[in-house]
Amino acid sequence: MNKIKIVTISGGTGGFTILKGLRQIPEFEITSILPSTDSGGSTGRLRDEFGYLPMGDFRQALVALSDNDEDENTLRDLFLYRFDNGETGLKGHNVGNLLLTALTDMYGDELIAIEKVSKLLNVNGRILPITLNKCELVAEYENGSTLLGEHLIDEPPYPHDGRLKIMKLSIDRKVETYDAVRNAIISADVILIGPGDLYTSILANLVIDDISKVICDSNAKLFYISNLVTKYGQTYKFSLQDHVREVEKYLGRSIDTILWNDSKLPEDIVEKYKLQNDFPVIDDMTNDLRVKKSDFLATETISQVSGDVISRSLIRHDGAKVANFLLKVLVNRQ
Repeated sequence: MNKIKIVTISGGTGGFTILKGLRQIPEFEITSILPSTDSGGSTGRLRDEFGYLPMGDFRQALVALSDNDEDENTLRDLFLYRFDNGETGLKGHNVGNLLLTALTDMYGDELIAIEKVSKLLNVNGRILPITLNKCELVAEYENGSTLLGEHLIDEPPYPHDGRLKIMKLSIDRKVETYDAVRNAIISADVILIGPGDLYTSILANLVIDDISKVICDSNAKLFYISNLVTKYGQTYKFSLQDHVREVEKYLGRSIDTILWNDSKLPEDIVEKYKLQNDFPVIDDMTNDLRVKKSDFLATETISQVSGDVISRSLIRHDGAKVANFLLKVLVNRQ
């Protein structure tokens, strides 16, 4: 049986959880496409100091796709380790980001660094930056204001009102889509978008060069995994339909299948989110036959990693549940 070629378009923690699940399905051949615009935390500091592509999403994808083995477990833990000490030095830095930066410094090429770590971690899949060119995200809001840079868009500074709707997302300069990304999309059977922060992890990929046209020209089935909760500063009080409309707006085509978690979110976690002006995404597409519902919710408790200055999600998808559901849908179609 030929493997099902799956291309994922996301980033951050959402992309990490889905890749972990997809890796466990031997029928899948995985390519992860990641944004090149991250500018926050350890990644942003290293990007500013060395001028290389941001390493954070690459590091997470490498760990997510690494095969299970006792030695590799130790290496994965090392790549995820974040320093909590050293006020002006290593505090907040992630070891994986530092190692990828060191390898890029040694070989003069981010792609070689990713390749070296892929072999070291026995990675099952390919990891591709959406572009090899440096660029910054630009968000234009409904009141006419703009913010430059992924980190500021992700966590808007005071006195920016996080309830403002982003009317247009773009990049600050003309850059080219990485050729390997185009080839992966053209040959894909499935393109899987999300979950992840809508503008800074998902649409950050779709505003690059001609990527939306490449996706539109592809014969791949297009799946979208809905986020579980909204995000203040990006998707304040967005419904499911709001998320889908924004993705389709930047894609220039309709999504074929929408995966929606129908398992109830824990009330204590929901209350914590409300304190941050974040709320469960409401399903307002109940009559849309494209929406496929199932329990996609992870059950483990998520806590903030010490030393991490970026706000992370408290509840996540279960990548294995999503991957197995996806396999059933695709096999039945075949």
